[in-house]
Amino acid sequence: MNHQIALIILAVLAPFTGSFAQTLKPHEDLKFIKKAALRIDQHIASFYRNKNLAVPAVAADATFLRRAFLVSVGRIPTAEEALAFLEIEDPAKRETLVDYLLKSQGYSSHMSSWAFDLLRLTDNRAGSSTGNAPYRHWVRTAMRNNMPWNEFTRRLVASSGDGWDPNTAAVGYYTRDRGMPLDNLSNTMRIFLGTRMECAQCHDDPYGTTERHDFYQLAAFTHGQTTVGQHHMAALWQELGDGDRSQSEEYRVAQVLWDRVYGMSLGGGGTGQIPLPADYQYRDATPGEVVGARTPFGQAVRMSEKRVESDGRVKLAEWITSKTRDQFPAVIANRMWKRVMGKGVYEPVDEFIPVEKTTYPDLVSYLGALMVELNYDLRAFQHVLLLTRTFQFGANPNPSSIEGGDDFHGRKIERLSSEQIWDSLITLAAGDPDKQPARSLDNRIYVGDKPVLVGKKDMVQLSKEVLALKSEKELRSYFSKLLKEVQSSGSAFESSGSMMAMTADRSYNKDAKVRASELPSPAPRDHFLYLFGASDREVVDAFSREPNVGQVLSLMNGFVQRELVNQPAAHLYKSLEGATTDKEKIRRLYIAVLNRPPSDEEMSWMLDEVKTQGDAGYRNIVSALVMSSEFLFLQ
Repeated sequence: MNHQIALIILAVLAPFTGSFAQTLKPHEDLKFIKKAALRIDQHIASFYRNKNLAVPAVAADATFLRRAFLVSVGRIPTAEEALAFLEIEDPAKRETLVDYLLKSQGYSSHMSSWAFDLLRLTDNRAGSSTGNAPYRHWVRTAMRNNMPWNEFTRRLVASSGDGWDPNTAAVGYYTRDRGMPLDNLSNTMRIFLGTRMECAQCHDDPYGTTERHDFYQLAAFTHGQTTVGQHHMAALWQELGDGDRSQSEEYRVAQVLWDRVYGMSLGGGGTGQIPLPADYQYRDATPGEVVGARTPFGQAVRMSEKRVESDGRVKLAEWITSKTRDQFPAVIANRMWKRVMGKGVYEPVDEFIPVEKTTYPDLVSYLGALMVELNYDLRAFQHVLLLTRTFQFGANPNPSSIEGGDDFHGRKIERLSSEQIWDSLITLAAGDPDKQPARSLDNRIYVGDKPVLVGKKDMVQLSKEVLALKSEKELRSYFSKLLKEVQSSGSAFESSGSMMAMTADRSYNKDAKVRASELPSPAPRDHFLYLFGASDREVVDAFSREPNVGQVLSLMNGFVQRELVNQPAAHLYKSLEGATTDKEKIRRLYIAVLNRPPSDEEMSWMLDEVKTQGDAGYRNIVSALVMSSEFLFLQ
C-alpha cells in the first residue's frame, strides 16, 4: 500500500475504527455478521437457480462507494473520503468502509430522517403553541443510541406521562395526534405491523378481512387519552381567555402551562373499552354500545367491557411486539431490506404478507428470525445486508421480474430522496456535514417569542412542578408565583448566565448548510427540500421522488449555482489545491461529485471545455455534473 494513501485512510477512518471495536455487542461480532450475510447470499443463489437467472457482476469500487454512503449515511462521500477508498488496495476495504459508515454520526442522522418521515414528526402543531421538540429529541436520541426496534415501539405505544421528561417524552407519539386517536391507531398498525385498517374506521374493509367492529375493539386499548391534571387549570384558563385579558402577559404565561405543559402531557393509560359510534351500521352490535378491547389476530389479548382499566396501551404495546407471531419482526425486516436494497422483498412494505404467501418464504422467514436473533438491532441488521454480495451486485435498470416484489437481480436504479440530494450538495458546498453539531433540544421557557427565567428554570423543571400539582388551589397559587417571577426577571438577555444558557441550545434556520435532519420540519414550501419532494409529514411516508420543472430551474438558478458552482470558497474547489494540470483538476472534480474518475471520452470533452472557457470551464463542469442523472440517481 502507498504510504501516503495509507495515512489518508487512517486519518479518515480513525475517529470510528477504535470506538467500533470497543462498543461491539455480542451479536454484533463481525464473524456472526458475515455468517448471516453469507446465509442471505445462499438464499439468493438458490433463488437464481430456481428462476434460471445468471449471477450479476459485482459493482466496481466507485459504484459501491457511492451506494454505501448514500444508503448508510444519506450523502455522497467527501472528495477526501472518496480518494481514501478508491486509491487503497486492500481486499477488506469494503468491510472497513461499512464499519466506518455505521459508526458515524451520519448514520444516526440519516436514520433520524427515516424515523421522522415514518412517524410524521413535525416541529410544531397547527393552531397551537404546543410543539413536538422533546418528542423529536427523544426519537433522535433513540436513533443515535441505536435503541432496539421492539423497545422503541414499546416505549412509543405504551407511553404515558410528562412530555418534557426525557424518560417519557415518547408521549409525543400520541399528543402529536391529540383529538385524532383513531387515525393514530390506524398509523400504529400500518407502521409496526404492516396492517392497513384506516378503511375500517367507517365500514368493513371490502378488500380485506378487517371489520369495523374489529377496529373499534382494537381502538379500545388506547381509548380514554387525557392530559395530566389539566382540569385543575380549566377555570383559570377560561377566565384569562375572556375579553381583553387574552392579550395580557398574564394570559401568555398561562398559555405556557396550558399548551406547553398540560398540552404535551398524556394521561389515561387506556381504558380497555370504547362506545361504538352513532353511525355504526352492522347487526353484530348497536350504536353507542360499549365494546371491550380485543386483538384481531395473533395471540388473543382482551380486556373487559364491564370494567374501566388503565393499562390498555401497555397491553397493546406488548401484543404488537411479542404476540403477533412473525409479523412484527417480518415487517421491520422488510422495511430495512428496502432501505438497503432499494426494494422490499415484497411491496408495499406497509402491507404485511404472510411468510408462506411471499415469493420467497425461506428468505422472508430467515430475515424475520435474524431480526429477532439480533435483538431488533437495526444497525446490526443493516450491517448484515451491507456485507452481502447481493448488496454489491451491479445496478439493474430493468423492472423486477417478480410482481409486487424484488427479483434480487441487482439493485434497482432509483432517484435520490430530497434529503439525500440536499445532504450531498451540502457535502460539496461545505465539507463533511457530520462535523456540524447536531441540533439540540431548546428547553427554555418562552413567553410569546421571548425566553424567560433563563438560567433559573427550564421547561423540564417547570413541567415537572406543574404536573405535580394536585388541586385548582395549588395551581392558582403556583401560577401567581410564576407570573411574578417572569415579570420581575426582566429581559432574558441581560445576564451573562443567561447568555451562557442560550449558547447551549443549537437550532438551525432553513438557510443553514446542515443536514436535512437538523432543519425545520417539515421543510418550508420555499425550501429546496420541499421542492424536491420532502414529506409534509401529514401522512406516513408522504415523500415523493417525482421530477418536475421547478427542480430543474432550482438546479440551474438556485442554491446549486449560488452556494456551489459560483462560490469559490465551496469545499468542492478545495480538492483542486495542489493539482497542477487540467487533467488532474477535472479528475478531482469527477471524484468529488460523481465519486469516480472520468472516462477517456469524458476527459476529452471536459478538456475542450476548459480550453475554450478557461477557469469558467471548471464551474461549467461542476454545474453539468450536479445536474446529471448520474448525480441525482442511486445505482
